[in-house]
Amino acid sequence: MIDPSGPRGTPPTGVPRPHGDVPASTLLFLFAHPDDESFSGAGTAMACAAAGARTVLVTATLGDRGKTGDPPLCGPGELAACRERELRDAAAIIGFEELHVLGYRDQQLAAAPPDEIRRTLVSHIRRLRPAVVLTFDPNGFNVHPDHVAISRFASDAIAAAADPRWLSETGSPHAVARLLWTPILPPWDAAAIDRIADQPSADFVVDVSRWRDRRAAALRAHRTQHLSIDRCFFSRPDLDRILAFETWRQAWGPPLRRRPQPDVLVDL
Repeated sequence: MIDPSGPRGTPPTGVPRPHGDVPASTLLFLFAHPDDESFSGAGTAMACAAAGARTVLVTATLGDRGKTGDPPLCGPGELAACRERELRDAAAIIGFEELHVLGYRDQQLAAAPPDEIRRTLVSHIRRLRPAVVLTFDPNGFNVHPDHVAISRFASDAIAAAADPRWLSETGSPHAVARLLWTPILPPWDAAAIDRIADQPSADFVVDVSRWRDRRAAALRAHRTQHLSIDRCFFSRPDLDRILAFETWRQAWGPPLRRRPQPDVLVDL
């Protein structure tokens, strides 16, 4: 269990604060590598947690074949342990209530045994009973094979979790109400567009400007990955705008009365 950090805020428009015996809505973030959660989703997690929702992160690999920094912060053989520490630091900054690391090999996630990873993800879904699952789009955002793989495994597990014929020993069936994908435009490109609401795939545009500093701190926690993080975020003159909002594409869920919507729990 990871202790949430940072101040709680008021709920964003349309996200009710739970009260009495009404259970909090849960958002489950399924990503491939440490730092994926800070590139995509940190602000949404913070905004929804501030409104009383529960947020949980599942990370499939430890990015053990990634970069070690320049200058190197560790040797190649130490990278997995180093990146796990970075992930835990970032998850604590963001305030995820739980973090689960699956331990698959970096750049080999597509080769994970389907029955094994399905069982793991179905178990998490049935235990947590999330209203919303958030992951990469089917093209993996940037066609990274691990991103594509976790998107595929997420859809497979969501379908199986709702069907009582699958893996009955993992708990009672649960139907996820909404699956969200990362959008077509990365945040550093979306920030340059005057009317992001007019862009296809921007089905949700979440104002996360109150959490800019924590988003930046979560990104900086991934010290070994500073080259790509600096290139995509900190070297850009419009950093404040990049960190001010997050967009999501609805894969399925209740029909949206208008697009974009301001929060990911609307109509749930």
